Amino acid sequence: MKRIYLILSAFLFTLTAFSQKQMSIEDAVLGRYSYLYPRQLSRLQWLSDDKLIYVANDTIWETGVKKNDKKLLISGTALKDAASKKEIDFARIPAFTTQNANELVFNSGNTISVFNLKNSQFECALEIPEGAEVPDFSAEGQSVAYVKGQNLFILKGGKEMQVTNETQEGIVCGRYVHRREFGIEKGTFWSPSGKYLAFYRKDESMVKDYPLVDFMTCEAEETPVKYPMAGMTSHQVTLGIYNTETGETTYLKSGGPDDHYLTNISWGPNEEFIYMAELNREQNHMQLNQYRVAGGEKVKTILEESRSTYVEPQHPILFSKTNDNQFYYWTRNDGWFHVYLYNTDGKLIKQLTKGDWEVTEFYGTDAKENYAYIQATKESPLDRHIYRVNIKNGAIEKLDSEAGTHDADFSPSFTYFTDKWSADENPGQTDLLTSSGKLVYNISKAENTLADYQLGENKIVKLTAADGTTDLYARMILPTNFNPNKKYPTIVYVYGGPHVQLVRNTWHNAADWWFYYMASQGYILFTVDSRGSANRGQAFEEVIHRQLGIEETKDQMKGIEYLKSLPYVDQNRIGVHGWSFGGFMTLNLMTRQPETFKVGVAGGPVVDWDMYEVMYGERYMDTPQENPEGYNESNMLNHVADLQGKLMLIHGVQDETVVMQHSMKFLRECIEQDKQVDFFAYPTHEHNVRGKDRVHLMQKISQYFFDYLKESPQKQNISQAF
Repeated sequence: MKRIYLILSAFLFTLTAFSQKQMSIEDAVLGRYSYLYPRQLSRLQWLSDDKLIYVANDTIWETGVKKNDKKLLISGTALKDAASKKEIDFARIPAFTTQNANELVFNSGNTISVFNLKNSQFECALEIPEGAEVPDFSAEGQSVAYVKGQNLFILKGGKEMQVTNETQEGIVCGRYVHRREFGIEKGTFWSPSGKYLAFYRKDESMVKDYPLVDFMTCEAEETPVKYPMAGMTSHQVTLGIYNTETGETTYLKSGGPDDHYLTNISWGPNEEFIYMAELNREQNHMQLNQYRVAGGEKVKTILEESRSTYVEPQHPILFSKTNDNQFYYWTRNDGWFHVYLYNTDGKLIKQLTKGDWEVTEFYGTDAKENYAYIQATKESPLDRHIYRVNIKNGAIEKLDSEAGTHDADFSPSFTYFTDKWSADENPGQTDLLTSSGKLVYNISKAENTLADYQLGENKIVKLTAADGTTDLYARMILPTNFNPNKKYPTIVYVYGGPHVQLVRNTWHNAADWWFYYMASQGYILFTVDSRGSANRGQAFEEVIHRQLGIEETKDQMKGIEYLKSLPYVDQNRIGVHGWSFGGFMTLNLMTRQPETFKVGVAGGPVVDWDMYEVMYGERYMDTPQENPEGYNESNMLNHVADLQGKLMLIHGVQDETVVMQHSMKFLRECIEQDKQVDFFAYPTHEHNVRGKDRVHLMQKISQYFFDYLKESPQKQNISQAF
């Protein structure tokens, strides 16, 4: 009887496996963020302290903090009818935000409009002119700022005001600066009342034009960009403040060297002062400075940070809700990202959080400032949990209950919050909790969109770094229908650089669906977050300083040691693939460890850090003049002679991040060294390949591994895999 049961179980298991879908390349690329994306409630957000709104079936719904307290707020038809009265065209419900309990702000095409929920009418509609870019709306001032060409404009009450009048080539106002480093994402900053607009003025006239070529025209055309390379002249930035009532502009008298960095702009509560983190070009000394809005004079330096490596301010200060002379400062001052409370004289009131873990989000405080609310890695570097911190005594409470990655959205007074989270086996759900962590009810749960697919086993393993003490985390995906008695080829997917963490406890451990596709073709996929990657503290990240690629490669090889210890890993068939910093790491591994890696695909790779941009490159490497040995050792051109395996480089022709020059120089050196490599270019793409063309890219990469990492005669043709 037992024998019959075992045979039947094996038969049912085999039948189930054959009935499941195999991941196709189209599923892996196009489906990842469309039909295979786990859906929850659309545009869920707080309307008031006890009401949430979301969109479903072309209708905006309202739901209360009591379960099933749901009602229709406004239908798509009614909204479109109200919009038409203001000559606003809503084909569907556009993106919107809640301004307060009675108003919604819609952003549709070139129109920003305010809808009053009480009378179901549009109170304000600002139509942005044709050609305007980067609009920035001030709800309080009922104004929108935008850029046309190189100048900044404001539209208010149907009247357009021109803020700047720049005519010299190379000067632009109102756009992001410093190549989006230091947490910079935009170039305009409205004051709380909407009376003032702070904006960046960037002068790039002293930076040499870098030629990008558009080959898609009848005659190829040059489209130059400003690209300051490490050690070269960088652009110069100032911060202006425009008064919408007087029409006058004042520029802050920041002084100092022309090529310093102006970051983390914050308005004071009463708009008398504005605050800015200023970083020297060496990026090892930061001052948080206070300026008077009227006149732009510097009042004082509130605090400073200096390090022998680098200081990287990323978060503007947040002022207290109960004391205008105190603010919260989120920084890595003690080696880990933590939250501090200071006063505007620069006195440290207290350090709110402390420990060998990182605050990864600071949500703010309740109205009376009894508690501060954070997201952090306190339990594990793989997880993100929501905590509240008692501001008076520092006690910390975890507010969620399940392992995974949690992100909170708090109600206006921090009475409740929505907890949107996922974990390895949880595609995502959103729960409603009180600010003390009590579960009110589950709002939504995403369906498992991969339930019908046969997937390889996905697991996280812990390793020890090359320093012999530090924990590393790796993700391994085994082939479908895995047989431990067989030997399989392995592809190492690598990044390894700052600001990126590839292995996390989210759905499927943050794996890319392409990994599952390759697993279905008989490959093991393996990824290690080496030292140098994100969210593990200053010492973990800064080990790469002045020597990019060295310690990261050592840690990646600890992952290889682990792989080689497994009886089912074919040690003679190990490949590597990565993009950008990961492309650089692919070249490192292919040249520094040629006996290990048989095949490599390097996408958009940095080859020589001399040719990378100032802000990022000099932070981690200093200048080429200061660190010639480090630049020389990290230059992949100097390691081409050691290349043995099959290598393909892929590059976007319009890449403004890692310019095509990197790949061209590497190819030229390969010719000089009589090394055969392969190369593929994407003519209309920038730093990565997006849209439908990405299917072509992943076909190209997959086929390369099929051709050179599979054992003959099992070599596959990709057309048979679809």
